[in-house]
Amino acid sequence: MAANVAFVDPRVFKFQVPPAFSDLGKSTNDLLAKDFPVGSAKLEVNTITSNGIKFTVLGNKDNKTGAIASELKTKYTDKLRGVTFTESWTTSNVLGAQLELDNTLARGLKLDFNASLLPAKGTKNAKAGVEYKQDYLFTRSSIDLFKGPTLHTDAVVGNDGFLAGGEVAYDVSDARVTKYNLAFGYLAPEYAVALHATNALSTFSAAYFHRVNRDVEAGAKATWIKSIDNTVHVEVGTKYTLDNAAFVKAKVDNRGQLGLGYTQILRKGIKLSVGGLFDTTRFSENVHKVGLALTLEA
Repeated sequence: MAANVAFVDPRVFKFQVPPAFSDLGKSTNDLLAKDFPVGSAKLEVNTITSNGIKFTVLGNKDNKTGAIASELKTKYTDKLRGVTFTESWTTSNVLGAQLELDNTLARGLKLDFNASLLPAKGTKNAKAGVEYKQDYLFTRSSIDLFKGPTLHTDAVVGNDGFLAGGEVAYDVSDARVTKYNLAFGYLAPEYAVALHATNALSTFSAAYFHRVNRDVEAGAKATWIKSIDNTVHVEVGTKYTLDNAAFVKAKVDNRGQLGLGYTQILRKGIKLSVGGLFDTTRFSENVHKVGLALTLEA
């Protein structure tokens, strides 16, 4: 089963469109975080009707507390007009709706409006956004209407594999900058490197991803938080594809946390993942976490 490796697809280089700011370093993050379903049991069911409406049911049971959370989503997509409408309802009684207009008004332009409501408390959230991408540029802006309001903007420029990006948030009512981050990276068909300076330039990280061959992937990430101490947190991971229907993953960090994951496609439309996170410094104690995730598609 081939991995979904972000930003090394040859089409990216053909059209020279860089990734979004939040996706810089995504290949490494996916390698170290995805397919390790620990601490809970998850169920995802996806079905699509003949006219293109997608229904999704998500369920999650916390192994420690026994709490169950779920969500129902309905998504309608009109690819011809570039319109997508999504509505959701959670067991916390949060109602959500999202409208996306992609390449409707202009090529490379996407408009997005997202809103949610908690009727029991009258809590409202609404965010309007715009996204624009073209050769060598990917930029996004959004405004959170009920928080601040707060304006969020990020942009990435790239050429010949080199990338540079920044992100900033501005609270309009308080007239102050609430967030600013920087990132740099380099992308090649077989590997990717990313450097981040986040949390008002107080947290620094460096990450790399390497597709060794068609069956093996490897990556690592180092993080230093300036405000805590001089200790650098380092995590390394790998993925080995057994065949077209199964793969295994492993990761370990300098704190002794060992993660293991196994994913198997049982048959078309049925995928099972099992995983565990083990503290190798306290093997005899009850501090380890295991879990599973089952995905059904029809």
